[in-house]
Amino acid sequence: MWEFKSMSFWRAVLAEFYGTMLFVFFGLGASLRSTSGPLNVLHVAFCFGLSAATMIQSVGHISGGHINPAVTLAYLIGSQMSLFRAVFYVVAQCLGGLAGAAVLYGVTPPNMRGNLALNTLQPSISLGMATTMEVFLTLQLVVCIFAVTDERRNGRLGSAALAIGFSVLMGHLLGMYYTSTGMNPARSFAPAVMVRNFVNHWVFWVGPLLGGAVGALLYDFILFPRPRSLSERLATLKGKRHPEGEFQQENRGEPIELKTQAL
Repeated sequence: MWEFKSMSFWRAVLAEFYGTMLFVFFGLGASLRSTSGPLNVLHVAFCFGLSAATMIQSVGHISGGHINPAVTLAYLIGSQMSLFRAVFYVVAQCLGGLAGAAVLYGVTPPNMRGNLALNTLQPSISLGMATTMEVFLTLQLVVCIFAVTDERRNGRLGSAALAIGFSVLMGHLLGMYYTSTGMNPARSFAPAVMVRNFVNHWVFWVGPLLGGAVGALLYDFILFPRPRSLSERLATLKGKRHPEGEFQQENRGEPIELKTQAL
């Protein structure tokens, strides 16, 4: 309950709401077009990627800049945050996405609202194909996030936020031809609510959440394992200890370049 009483916790929750709201507003806004105009995949992909990078850079030092329930689930599975915080983050992300989509809907002419529910399966793409694609799109995103924000890596590696933005960009460049690219349940949920279209909507939850879970297991338990006992992991999940407390003690005084950008 110490998190519930902490102002920094509520600032972090608000940051997740704000970051997801603007991410959805700008990303979906770039995908809107008149009913007769073509959809520019490169334009949409770059806007989503740059929006993600901008929001992560803006609120990453406050909340970690998850702005994605799949990313939050990945950090929960990696025992890098408490279950209590994860639940509040996901709620804030979904509400933030709804707020962004609602504002966008309100300022968009009726003849351009038809493409608001961007997440639709392309012709001849089955539900299995779509789910698998969403798993892989989110898998590469989560592994990228874990890698570029890992506080155990010393040395200058450039901008973590920009690297994550390029990961989102890369996912859209491929995913737009399959599922119109989800990778983020909050970003898919918000427009679906606004236009009341939930056809095959489960794909955009199951795929990203499964991809995020696999990404966390792959990086934190196989590629670059974290030396923690089961009791230490459970203590973190319960909010009884800082997730990286033991690492900070062991490496006190060593330079950690990505510390301020860690998710």
